[in-house]
Amino acid sequence: MLHRLARIVISAAVFFGAAAATTRAACAQNAAQNAVEAFYRGRTVPIVVGSAVGGGFDAYARLVGRHLGRFIPGNPTVIVQNIPGAGSNKAASFVALQAPRDGTIIGAVQAIAITQPLVSDQPVPHDPSKFVMLGSANRSVYFCVVRADASVKSFREIFDKEAIIGTSSEGASLRDYPVMLINVLGVKLRLIGGYAGSREIMIAMERNEVQGMCGMDWSSFLTQGRDWVSGGFARLLAQEDLGGHPVMNRMSVPLTIAFAKAPEDRQVMEMIYSQNLFGRPYLMAPDVPADRVAALRNAFATALEDKTLLAEAEKSGLDIGPMGGEELQTLVGKLYAFPPRVIERVKQSLIYKSPGR
Repeated sequence: MLHRLARIVISAAVFFGAAAATTRAACAQNAAQNAVEAFYRGRTVPIVVGSAVGGGFDAYARLVGRHLGRFIPGNPTVIVQNIPGAGSNKAASFVALQAPRDGTIIGAVQAIAITQPLVSDQPVPHDPSKFVMLGSANRSVYFCVVRADASVKSFREIFDKEAIIGTSSEGASLRDYPVMLINVLGVKLRLIGGYAGSREIMIAMERNEVQGMCGMDWSSFLTQGRDWVSGGFARLLAQEDLGGHPVMNRMSVPLTIAFAKAPEDRQVMEMIYSQNLFGRPYLMAPDVPADRVAALRNAFATALEDKTLLAEAEKSGLDIGPMGGEELQTLVGKLYAFPPRVIERVKQSLIYKSPGR
């Protein structure tokens, strides 16, 4: 009898002990939630965009900015600011070095700003691998496009005929992707630089200053030139991606990587195109408190599943294909673990040697 009573007492102690632990954990979670809510209430949270106003990255950031505040505890006001230049590295440096490390500044940069040390010897004053990743709004699929009246009618023809391509600053896909095609595949592209971004290059195409561009994002293209292909103004030449976009795949637009001749050439292209998996990354400075990181990652993921945001995105022609913050953080870590030999070959592939040099 005493033995059975002892077992009952022990079982009760274990039960109430577990219940107490669960209660303490719940209280701690609530306290953390309340602390984050109190911190953000009444604050303004800027999203710093590393591209010019009017482009695709800007359009995505403004879409996210209109909805994100509803899902951050405390419902802060979210605004958008633009710091374009150097392939988003100006904005990235601002977030890393000047922004407060308290979760009140979010960066919206090009993927290249995260992988800069892997693809270029041009130094940046911060370590991009240390950024805290909130997630990505979609995966990018880049491609080459030319005016329909250009002499080049297919990507294969660029190996024999020259196409005049508009480019933006070093570090941007609109410059680095065509340079890589020249160095790795040997295509004949004449690059005309100096354009601020995709919007300016598309205006130049309309004026026939240039014939086309490479490194253009599909989602950005839909927001700025939705009727270009269907209306007969432009022709899609090739996709700069590992698998391609479903729409362009149905149109039988080839993959540039299919033209790689050597295994190492393909490996270089695979590393560069792996950045496409996080086409619209959002990030913060290192050392932001963990509870705020968790809250913002959750808010970002929830916002990109919100029906109101998705309806607005569809109306604007913006693809939404989110990647979570933890998944993105892991992917970035894997990219920084690539063998040095491959990284060096990637860097060399993005160095432009102008004709005559």
